[in-house]
Amino acid sequence: MTPPTAQLAATRPQGITAPSSAWTAWGQWLALLTMTADHLSRYVLPDGAGLDWIESTLGRVAFPLFAAMVAWHGLFNTRNPARYARRILVIGLAAQIPFMLMPRDTDAFVLNVCFTLSGGLFWAAWLRDCAARYQEGSLSAAATSGLAAASLPVWYLLGPWVEYGHVGLMIIPLMMLALAMLSQRSDMRSERFLAGLSALPVLLMAAQMNHTELAKAVTVATCASILILAAGAARYIPRPALIMPRRLWLAWYPVHFLVIAILLWVLTGIA
Repeated sequence: MTPPTAQLAATRPQGITAPSSAWTAWGQWLALLTMTADHLSRYVLPDGAGLDWIESTLGRVAFPLFAAMVAWHGLFNTRNPARYARRILVIGLAAQIPFMLMPRDTDAFVLNVCFTLSGGLFWAAWLRDCAARYQEGSLSAAATSGLAAASLPVWYLLGPWVEYGHVGLMIIPLMMLALAMLSQRSDMRSERFLAGLSALPVLLMAAQMNHTELAKAVTVATCASILILAAGAARYIPRPALIMPRRLWLAWYPVHFLVIAILLWVLTGIA
């Protein structure tokens, strides 16, 4: 779900000064490990194992971290966010059947989180394209507002079908806006104030993602950490010595569901 590093400088969007993306190499490891720990505790470990706390703590880091990395790369490291979103969608398609094999409390059909990330990035790309065409003068203010408003029914209809619902779809456009504003240096107090203000919708959306206060706090803290990186802290983060292989990064999501499904089948057979 990450653009090739060799292409980052060449594909950077014009008009945006990109901060260091070295932190995302750490983010990949953290996102996959916390996601896997969450899924193992939720689907494999027995209820009496005493590890329920994982779902409310480590498990709440994964989605906002994935969303932040998608927003970061979609904004800073690719000229074509829609193509990037399509790559995420391919991963989601590959993972959907293993994802559906996971035990659930409901029989309702839900698309996995890659559809949420892809849909959010498609939406952000659409809104950014509308804004760019307005700045170029090819769209009037009324037409730009109309096109942006036209995307809302799609968001409303898609929300119930994806993990994290409407809030999950909205977090990436809001995150991209906040990252863009926080990453740009300005000596004007009004611009710094607006940049800080742009973080509030992200944090408010993050607080809506979970039910318990602890889970909400972890999700908000994860999003706040990314916003702080965009505001300047990213330059202090070195690249890790061990970079995750690209194939491992792309395959982990569908494969880990498949492995869990096989493990559950074996454990059910033993029982």
